[in-house]
Amino acid sequence: MPEKRKIPLLPLRGMVVFPYMLIHLDAGRKRSAAALERAMADDRQIFLCAQKDEATEWPTRSELYSVGTVAEVRQILKMPDGAFRVLVEGKQRAKLTGIRKLAEYDSATVECCTDEIDNSMEMEALTRSVVTKFEEWVKITHRIPAEALISVAILDDAGRLADMIAAHLNLKMDDKQALIDKIDVRERLEELYLLLDHELEVLDLERKIGGRVRKKIEKGQKEYYLREKIKEIRKELGDADGKEADAEEYRERLANGDYPDIVVETVQKEIGRLSAASRFSAETSVIRTYIEWLLDLPWNISTNASIQIKKAARVLDEDHYGLKKVKERILDHLAVQQLLQQEHEGEAVKAPILCLVGPPGVGKTSLASSVARAMGRKFIRASLGGIRDEAEIRGHRRTYVGALPGRIIDGLRRVGTNDPVFLLDEVDKLGADYHGDPSAALLEVLDPAQNNTFTDHYIDLPFDLSKIFWIVTANDLGGIPRALRDRMEIIELSSYTEQEKAAIGKKYLFPRQCKENGILEGSLTLAAGVIQRIITEYTRESGVRELERLLGKLCRKTARRMVEKGIENVHIRPSELSEYLERPKYPSTPPDKEPQVGLVTGMAWTEVGGTTLPTEAAVLKGSGRLILTGKLGDVMQESAKAALSYIRSRVKVLNLPANFYEKLDIHVHLPEGAVPKDGPSAGITMATAMISALTNKKVRGDIAMTGEITLRGRVLPIGGLKEKVLAAYREGIRTIILPKKNEKDIEDIPDTVRKHLTFYPVETMDEVLTHVWVSE
Repeated sequence: MPEKRKIPLLPLRGMVVFPYMLIHLDAGRKRSAAALERAMADDRQIFLCAQKDEATEWPTRSELYSVGTVAEVRQILKMPDGAFRVLVEGKQRAKLTGIRKLAEYDSATVECCTDEIDNSMEMEALTRSVVTKFEEWVKITHRIPAEALISVAILDDAGRLADMIAAHLNLKMDDKQALIDKIDVRERLEELYLLLDHELEVLDLERKIGGRVRKKIEKGQKEYYLREKIKEIRKELGDADGKEADAEEYRERLANGDYPDIVVETVQKEIGRLSAASRFSAETSVIRTYIEWLLDLPWNISTNASIQIKKAARVLDEDHYGLKKVKERILDHLAVQQLLQQEHEGEAVKAPILCLVGPPGVGKTSLASSVARAMGRKFIRASLGGIRDEAEIRGHRRTYVGALPGRIIDGLRRVGTNDPVFLLDEVDKLGADYHGDPSAALLEVLDPAQNNTFTDHYIDLPFDLSKIFWIVTANDLGGIPRALRDRMEIIELSSYTEQEKAAIGKKYLFPRQCKENGILEGSLTLAAGVIQRIITEYTRESGVRELERLLGKLCRKTARRMVEKGIENVHIRPSELSEYLERPKYPSTPPDKEPQVGLVTGMAWTEVGGTTLPTEAAVLKGSGRLILTGKLGDVMQESAKAALSYIRSRVKVLNLPANFYEKLDIHVHLPEGAVPKDGPSAGITMATAMISALTNKKVRGDIAMTGEITLRGRVLPIGGLKEKVLAAYREGIRTIILPKKNEKDIEDIPDTVRKHLTFYPVETMDEVLTHVWVSE
């Protein structure tokens, strides 16, 4: 019958105390301190048991392990912070059978366990195996002295030997508790043998890794020694930094390359300077860099690709849908180049400078890339957006620290030919400050009469840029300086129609997004009308960038569904779009809008395409003020004043009191007040809104208008008609009032849109008023 005892309980956090183990403990909890004081008052016996969760302040019976150690308190010291530093010695393994909660501490009821003696040969062999493993571990780690090893090895008691070895090992908490749980000595030795074997394997792996690391370090030290030795040899020979080797390499490249005479002369001169320079001079690195730039530039390296107009047309059609007029203009240029190449065979032919102007996302940059592919030339792009330093174009002079050539020369070095297709992107976003005006530096670059001798400040030698096929892009033609605009052939790219967007999405964007998102061809199919619905209800743009982003999101959502549900094919219908793309941003609205007094729909052009411009007018009692709100620019404010003067001149025709402007205030407001608005094309819109508010007549809600107004009521032409009409069409408006002189621009509107619209060309404001009122 095992002996049962009741002794104070001391729970341990993150540690296990084995029998025959002498160790210092820190006790900071009040109940732990009380248990220690009680043990000292009795027979110095205390039960040490590990708790399962270290965060528990005072564990219950279920939160303690079932086996611990009865220990003797050998020494106790009270610390300044109230905690106790205790020296304990493990005496005997014991099972926890119960806990009694007392006022100040817990009393544990334990059953003391004694090791059974087994003198069999199997037990002796197991004991020797454990000792042998322990000796190997000690030899490798050197963590305990040899005397301690001898004291352990000579023990006859197998259970005590196992506990002594376990106390020396640096094991995990779970492994220690597993060992102390083994009441049977044979099981304890077997568990210890496995743990020692695992520790030896880990130590062997650590030694192998350490050996590899040492070899790498030794190899690095050897290489460092050899490099230092080479330096000393060169120093003795008077060539400490290898200048002669570099100079010889430069001479060889100069002899094997095709360089103009002026470049050969300059490089030879710089090689002489390099050889004469002191090895301690910082100028040697500057000379080296300059020589390498001169030798790397493609002075006489050309593609010499012949232009094939049929191939170019095929490539443009493959890469871009629609843009018929733009493609025709590009093909016209290429045809001229082909004729000039045939006529002036072997002579340099000046390349044109094309300027593609249009809203974002309509394909300006990709068109330039297609032109390069069609011509068989290399393509290089330089973004000019936000550049404010002239040196970005012309480079820095070599006298500056860290000087380098500008973007033009740098691009030619990277592309490796002197006749690439060179794209200058976002030229309308160039800036200017005290560093100079980059747009002025571009004048020489893009002028066919002088760019054959372009001189970069860093290179300081004339480079022929006349063979380059220049393509410039911009969102707003007005942002390009007039002198720069004069040197370019302007090609305007307008907004895409919904039909064009649908075709582009189906033919180009959707297959590309499927490929980029890992969806196999045919795994994802879209029902008829899906892309059309994305265009009308989820996007409001001139180009197709947002459409491509949404198609990419659709593909990613589909890919996740395929992976999660294990399906291989997905078919999406228009009614299911909200499951993939959430709710529509621009839900469709009925085309016919409610007629209202003082509300007229105008049309405006922005750099990202056309938009509708609801214009509101209200008449208030006052003193004849004209109040304009909505962040209107100077030109738009002047248009409003001109419209009011026209109304005052037509009081009899409009049946208004002669002095209405003295007793009434007229407030004109354009919503989205945070967005700046300017331009004269809202003149007839504001005039109609004011007349509607003054006469209390309702304006048709299905009509939109644009046009500049004069004091006499004449309607003058405006720009950007196509973009404006397409924006109105997107909003469901089917009747357009426009200036008579813009009637020729109706042909630019695609047939698919034009056939659904009714146009009223007008010359005067009186004609406008005949179309806008709601019939009684």
